[in-house]
Amino acid sequence: MSDLNKNYYEKITFRDALRLAIHDSMQKDEKIIVMGEDVAAYGGAYGATKDLLKLFGPKRIIDTPISEAAIVGASMGAALTGLRPIAELMYVDFFGMSMDQIANQLAKVRYMFGGQINAPMILRAQGGTGRSAGAQHSQSLETWIMHTPGLYLSIPYTPNDAYHLLRAALKINNPTIFIEHKLLYNTSGVLDKNNPDQIFGKAKIRKKGKDLSIISYSRMVNFAEKAAEELAKQKIDVEVVDLRTLNPLDRETIIESVNKTKRALVLSESCYTAGVPSEITSIIFEHCYTNLLKPVIRYTAEDTPAPVAPNLEENYIPTIEKIVEYSKKLCK
Repeated sequence: MSDLNKNYYEKITFRDALRLAIHDSMQKDEKIIVMGEDVAAYGGAYGATKDLLKLFGPKRIIDTPISEAAIVGASMGAALTGLRPIAELMYVDFFGMSMDQIANQLAKVRYMFGGQINAPMILRAQGGTGRSAGAQHSQSLETWIMHTPGLYLSIPYTPNDAYHLLRAALKINNPTIFIEHKLLYNTSGVLDKNNPDQIFGKAKIRKKGKDLSIISYSRMVNFAEKAAEELAKQKIDVEVVDLRTLNPLDRETIIESVNKTKRALVLSESCYTAGVPSEITSIIFEHCYTNLLKPVIRYTAEDTPAPVAPNLEENYIPTIEKIVEYSKKLCK
């Protein structure tokens, strides 16, 4: 990013959109700080905080000890005393190391004090498969967060959404978990800084269609779009719904889309049992039952730990070919 002050980027990576969002927000609000392992000198595990130490100094870009519980706890303490921290955990898998701080403290502090105090912070983490990182570094654990009242959850797909959702979250007096798929960092897209094209908690229709709704988020939206292109050749018109945030969840857009197409495929890289797709499927059955022409299909990762071998990992999560197959079954 040679020019940080540009308002429009025809091509920017997901990684640089995040970095730009942090940079622009820190310029406008001196209360924003960044904390985490290797976020300062190294520039973050995936480079999202590169060079920010040079721009904002060690008092605002802070390397922490290797302790996830300490990172979340210190960030929460800073938020309670008036700052707006952006904390980074290298992998969402490490939430288990700090789950007491996340689920029992951060999520509940505003309720415990009757709304007299807030913890306005962002907790960034990387999730998903694609790098053969093994079972302890490849999980999609957004269901943990979605199941925890008190936490907002954003899980963007495009660079434009990454930029605007992160900036929007920094203006909300509520703790927000921000999950970034590790294979999206190098993807590119258009960024219009002056046109957020969204409200936090609002889904986006990536492609309009009339025959089938494919509802998803994060990297799986890309799979849905590619499947929709293939299905269009077979005269099946797919509507692709990108949820963008899972809490707040835009139930209205889901219901409106499925009531129109009368068929739904819910797509996710999380596990099949008791996952995000289960909740979305329940919403569809509750509100669209009389309009459905076929039962909703959930297509997710397997109910097993993620494999290391690239060929096994590729087939552990949904594939475009299988999305096409399920879609044709729904539209038969």
